[in-house]
Amino acid sequence: MIRSAHMYFGVALFFAIMLAIAHYGRRRTGAGVEEYYLAGRRMGGLVAALTYSATTYSAFMMVGLVGYAWAGGVGAMGFELTYLIGTGLLLLIFAPRMLLAGRIWGLVSPSELLAKRYGSPAVGALASLICLLFLVPYTSVQAQGSAYLLTTLTGGEISYEAGLAFMIAIIAALAWWGGMRGVAWSDAIQALVMIITATALLALMIQSIFGGLGAFVSRIEAEAPELLSVPGPNAFFNFPRFLGLTIPWFFFAITNPQVSQRLLAPRSMASLKWMLRGFLIFGLLYTVICTLFGLSSRLIYPSLPSPDLAMPKLLSEKVPPPISIVTLMGILSAAVTTADSILLSLGSMVGRDIYRAIRPGASDVEELRVGKAVIILMALALLAFSWSPRGLIVELSVLSSAGLLALVPPFVGAFFWRRGTALGAILSMAAGALAAGSLHFSRAYPLGQWPGVWALPVSTMAFLIASALSKQPGGVDEFFRALDGALAKKNVAI
Repeated sequence: MIRSAHMYFGVALFFAIMLAIAHYGRRRTGAGVEEYYLAGRRMGGLVAALTYSATTYSAFMMVGLVGYAWAGGVGAMGFELTYLIGTGLLLLIFAPRMLLAGRIWGLVSPSELLAKRYGSPAVGALASLICLLFLVPYTSVQAQGSAYLLTTLTGGEISYEAGLAFMIAIIAALAWWGGMRGVAWSDAIQALVMIITATALLALMIQSIFGGLGAFVSRIEAEAPELLSVPGPNAFFNFPRFLGLTIPWFFFAITNPQVSQRLLAPRSMASLKWMLRGFLIFGLLYTVICTLFGLSSRLIYPSLPSPDLAMPKLLSEKVPPPISIVTLMGILSAAVTTADSILLSLGSMVGRDIYRAIRPGASDVEELRVGKAVIILMALALLAFSWSPRGLIVELSVLSSAGLLALVPPFVGAFFWRRGTALGAILSMAAGALAAGSLHFSRAYPLGQWPGVWALPVSTMAFLIASALSKQPGGVDEFFRALDGALAKKNVAI
């Protein structure tokens, strides 16, 4: 157990440094919406790779995925690697198009792309509203996982509620004050902390507790061989669960605005390529590390009240306090980088796609004021939503991704189907979001399949049928002509 005074000092010192970095980034940020939300579209490849990785991989990994590996074995790695493969494929297709579209039309948010393509501010506004609603559970996971860690590692000296409030304050401060440049620079440092601390702790544990990697594998084979097969213990990773988890996660790169918005920020196509390569390497290493933590914790703790306690128990009971605090910094970094990026993206979407849809003549100053207010309001909403823990961290995360699947057909259609219409996009998003939300909260699993499995076909059918029965928006040919011409040149360097 770590004394709460030591914990508070370590966490406060670390995030004071991150706030200082964010402040430095803020001082380097010029005036205007593009500067605040996209760092002036001048992000280099290394920083872009680290901020994309840190934003993508959150407390979900070192708390949620470790817990899922504890409960279900190597199936957890299969589920997460499916996401990584899907992300790589989608980014190869969509990342260059997003970067080019952003430069051609000065796009600030992913929802603005939809509004531009379908010729309707209502499309962008609805996409932003869906993101607001469904990202609350996923963002709350970051604060919830952090609070679990703080209270467990201090033996309850730091209460769940105190840890929650502390972390949400840090998240909101970084997003509100730093803007994209400040967040990206602090993300870069925190991504390095995440991967270095996790790797070092895993190596230490495997050697000190199990006597080396060979002995660790032998012990799993002898004591818990079910962890090395799918569906795993008690058929945890049965096919409906695996499918329900992987389908929403597969499309994460184009449905979650905190990551798709980062495709608008690199300074050139070369920077974008380095971003993608760095992310894939980071993701593979981090996935393997978190899975091994889950398997090792199952050997040490065969029984736990909740899988989400596997990592907190390891840190509080099997790791020396100084090492626990350093490792904790990596886990909290993962939570904070994801959450502050989400708040920043949601602020940009509300200011650009909802407020300006209501007030088309609004100035940049007004838009920024609204976006910053949204960051504070969302922080308060997270505090209220997370005050009482709500289910497994992985499943809360998947609820968010299931609802956001409603954005997939309009997003794909924006680049690849000229016949898609504004009505089709609106009905597609509404139908998919309603299907995911209603099935989740009613606990209904038609044909035994999870909500995310149904949200995508419902959304797709609504998009195809409504588009076929409605009028194509004006300007579609110009949209594709401009984008196709830019793709042929692939020149976005500045």
